[in-house]
Amino acid sequence: MTKRKIALFGGTFDPVHLGHTTVAEDAARRIGAEKIIFIPAKRSPLKGFLPKANDKHRHKMITLAIAEQETFEVSDCELKKPAPSYTLETVRQFQNEYGGGTLIHWLVGADSIDDLTYWHEIVELIDTCLLTTMYRAGCEPPDFTKYEPIWGPQRIEKLQQNVIPTPLVDISSTEIRERLAAGRGVTDMLNPSVAEYIRKHGLYGSKSTANGE
Repeated sequence: MTKRKIALFGGTFDPVHLGHTTVAEDAARRIGAEKIIFIPAKRSPLKGFLPKANDKHRHKMITLAIAEQETFEVSDCELKKPAPSYTLETVRQFQNEYGGGTLIHWLVGADSIDDLTYWHEIVELIDTCLLTTMYRAGCEPPDFTKYEPIWGPQRIEKLQQNVIPTPLVDISSTEIRERLAAGRGVTDMLNPSVAEYIRKHGLYGSKSTANGE
């Protein structure tokens, strides 16, 4: 019997943009996940600063961005915890919720693999879920072999088996924040509802710039 597959997509999403939703949709299709759950973090353990937008705003922007996607959900489970949040704890929470008949994928960008050795209990995380690495189409697939001496060949094989190409979408939350602070438009980078929310609430130093005004 084929197990259900759920993909968890964590990050600060400050703000969530079209790159996030595009790669999430493609990743779900490639791994056969019945749903993608966006999980905004209160603060990344590897970052010494909080996101620019508060928890409420970031959660609401994700809700707006995924409103028309039936297979997308958002969870505030990490926002309810003291900062920072640890991926392993979140994965275990969803495993308990969905039960042993469900495979849990945790989506991570290829640009993050150099930081994996710093992740909280990374070996346990690799053993516990399917750590699924997304790399941009046209780029070289990530190579985990350098970690074999510390993680062992079986874990490296597991990581390599869960590498998937995703569309090349050249958008970053950092660039969006910088453009908004400079009074430049970002209409082509955001879901229209998210752009309007940013404008309405004056996030990231914006006034009416989120809609390119």
